[in-house]
Amino acid sequence: MEQTDKNFLVPNDILFLVSKEYLDAQATISGPPEVYVKKGSTISLTCTVNVHSTPPSSVLWYHGHSVVDFDSPRGGISLETEKTEAGTTSKLLVTKALLSDTGNYTCMPSNASPASTVVHVLNGEHPAAMQTSRAVVPRQMALPALLSLLAVAATR
Repeated sequence: MEQTDKNFLVPNDILFLVSKEYLDAQATISGPPEVYVKKGSTISLTCTVNVHSTPPSSVLWYHGHSVVDFDSPRGGISLETEKTEAGTTSKLLVTKALLSDTGNYTCMPSNASPASTVVHVLNGEHPAAMQTSRAVVPRQMALPALLSLLAVAATR
């Protein structure tokens, strides 16, 4: 076991898997920290990942704690991920927005810190009348979560 600079004990054979590139890699969602859309319109979220040398093998989108997938029972979901020399971009489209689509959306690349935004689906309300708050996935949580997953995987 080796102690990291954040005081986590990590098995030596797992420590090498966590590269500096991962620690520097960050996803961002374009636009404001909170998005307001009218019921029935399209929710459009774009996530970019600043990893150039090793693109993420996958980019997952979450609504709350549930994975958003194009074959979900809700329907109307479109996911498009593009990997280029400039980086990786993932676009989530949710058509015919429902009030139940309101909530926190997180873009989670396989090799970078996640990014989140809050979507408000409005049913005639005015966004200025709503209280706002920013949902943030603390970057400090990304490394411990990855190390925990790797530790579990190493024991299997």
